[in-house]
Amino acid sequence: MMNDVSNRPVCDYEGSRYQTEFWEQGGREYEDRVERIALNHLLPESGTLCLEIGAGAGRLTDLLDRFERVILLDYSRTQLQQAQARLGNHGRFTYVVADIYGLPFVAGLFDAAMMVRVIHHLVDPRAALTGIRATLRPHGALVLEFANKRNAKAIMRYWLGQQSWNPFSPEPVEFSKLNFNFHPRSMQSWLREVGFTIGQQRSISHFRMPVLKRIVPLDWLTAADVRLQPSGGHLQLTPSVMLRADAGLSGPIAAAHTFFRCPQCASTELTENESELTCPNCGRICIIRDGIYDFKEPQKSLLKEGAEA
Repeated sequence: MMNDVSNRPVCDYEGSRYQTEFWEQGGREYEDRVERIALNHLLPESGTLCLEIGAGAGRLTDLLDRFERVILLDYSRTQLQQAQARLGNHGRFTYVVADIYGLPFVAGLFDAAMMVRVIHHLVDPRAALTGIRATLRPHGALVLEFANKRNAKAIMRYWLGQQSWNPFSPEPVEFSKLNFNFHPRSMQSWLREVGFTIGQQRSISHFRMPVLKRIVPLDWLTAADVRLQPSGGHLQLTPSVMLRADAGLSGPIAAAHTFFRCPQCASTELTENESELTCPNCGRICIIRDGIYDFKEPQKSLLKEGAEA
């Protein structure tokens, strides 16, 4: 579907059983384990405020217990409802339905951001990375996972004439609707262009093959993957790559007591009550329902409409 902020198509998991069908019943214990181990190596040791982008049902949110407060952002309200049921509705977690191309946060707010299994759905990853960096404080960390176009399986299929697209070329490949694989050098280039410095990189899921997962014990596969993960710093042939990028010194630090901004007009002077967050500048309203801020379905202030009439 198209979003109202940027007119870019957005992959929407609204109403899906992704957590249950893909993870809990999908035979992906191996992938879950190795992703968690890699994230533990890449995430900062501590911090005040972390943004989890594409949080879904909160599969990985427990890894962020090193932060005082976590903001779970997703484009799907039903996914965040599942996360809320899993994690609770106390003050440490804030649930936000919003579009990644129009993040509703003031600049320089977060100590860190984590984005796993999200960027492969984006038609404009550079624009998304620009917006993420703007929300980070100086030297804030982005921990990012992306689907690697130049993986060993794709290279073999290309050499054998079983696939038409070239895994060595820099452009993304859309292997199904709103599902992209990216060349590592392209991802690194976009990160640098928007102001990040790339730090540690880890190759993930070396043995993501159904036959291996059936016949090799999970602990063995996991141990072998962990030993190979550091090779991501110089050799990236796995289907997934994770990295940590530093936002650098430039950029603002959010003023005290500021948090949300209007994704439509960028005003930070928003007013909030129990049921809505309102922008007095453009009249956009974010509904607050059951502890979830919903920027996805903007409402228009009646007062603002009356003034424009």
